[in-house]
Amino acid sequence: MDGSEGHERHHDLRAAPTAHPSQRPHLAAVVEDAFYDVVGRMLRRLGWRPRLLVYTGYGTPEKVRVMARVLLGPAGAARRDDRRPLRRGFRHFLTVPAPDSPVRVRVGTHEVDSVTDRAGYIDLELSLPEEDPLPPGRQEAVLSSLESAEAPSLPAPLLVLDGTTRFGVVSDIDDTTLVTGVPRPLLATWNTFVRRAGSRRAVPGMAALYRALEEAHPDAGFFYVSNGAWNTAAALRAFLARSGYPAGPLLLTDWGPTLTGWFRSGPQHKRASIDLLMSWFPHVRWLLVGDDGQHDPEIYADAVQRWPDRVCAVAIRQVEHASGSDAAEHEHTGEGPTTADPAGGGEPGTPVVRGRDGAVLAERLGRLPGVLDG
Repeated sequence: MDGSEGHERHHDLRAAPTAHPSQRPHLAAVVEDAFYDVVGRMLRRLGWRPRLLVYTGYGTPEKVRVMARVLLGPAGAARRDDRRPLRRGFRHFLTVPAPDSPVRVRVGTHEVDSVTDRAGYIDLELSLPEEDPLPPGRQEAVLSSLESAEAPSLPAPLLVLDGTTRFGVVSDIDDTTLVTGVPRPLLATWNTFVRRAGSRRAVPGMAALYRALEEAHPDAGFFYVSNGAWNTAAALRAFLARSGYPAGPLLLTDWGPTLTGWFRSGPQHKRASIDLLMSWFPHVRWLLVGDDGQHDPEIYADAVQRWPDRVCAVAIRQVEHASGSDAAEHEHTGEGPTTADPAGGGEPGTPVVRGRDGAVLAERLGRLPGVLDG
């Protein structure tokens, strides 16, 4: 089927509010678009062509969310992509998007044609016919660039959860799965932009905790939600796989200007991503895992208030050098789970555990029925 026949809905990978039709785009977005238009024309004259980057999507047997991006690249760029995750961090941001680039998306026997947004992203919600649903588990979509004949079609992984899945994990990334040092801006900048991705360190014990959760819930879905940029997706995927974390969709943001301002809202992105997962999978109860280096406790508290009975527990990794309102989290010395409070991740009745590493969190989560014992 084509775009006019298929049931197609667009999301926004940039996590920015959509400008009202009568509202003029923000000056920052206008300048960025003009800059990339000039640079893109120049690079195309030099022989650069659109190339696809695919991300892991998710869905149910009846509908899926497919995510990808189209960037301009020189001849042979796709063959060098396998080495890109090991580059220094800043090099992941040296990209030029291909806006309004046509892309064909095929899921099973169904096809939809769409175009990339102003930053080169494709983010589609596709409804599938009732007579041809997807089986649960690891599936894939196939994406093709319709602008570049030499660009190969690429499979995009899909995590499909059906109504039998009862448990899922939403995890932060920075300072929850890997050491970033977000509470210390200079250290976080060095780790993000200067260090090679292959040298990044995992938070002790967290991968083992996640593998234990996966063993207890073999059909669980793991979703990694972060304010990090989509430019780092390949490096993050490589890090998570190398460190032994369960595979799952990354839900990241874009650091460029939005149609309404200079910057996107990180907390808004996380809240919107959690809400979308809650609405797509009403049969799943979630373990929310984050850290107290920034806003995760407050974001998770809001999630529990908006979605009563949908969060089975909150796990907060205590980060050294946390500041501001989060500093109080480090004063918690209790050895057992507590009930959630506004600073701790939920509402009364939702268990919250805290610890400085995965081993401590695993020990405390193990005291909660249905989390690590299936």
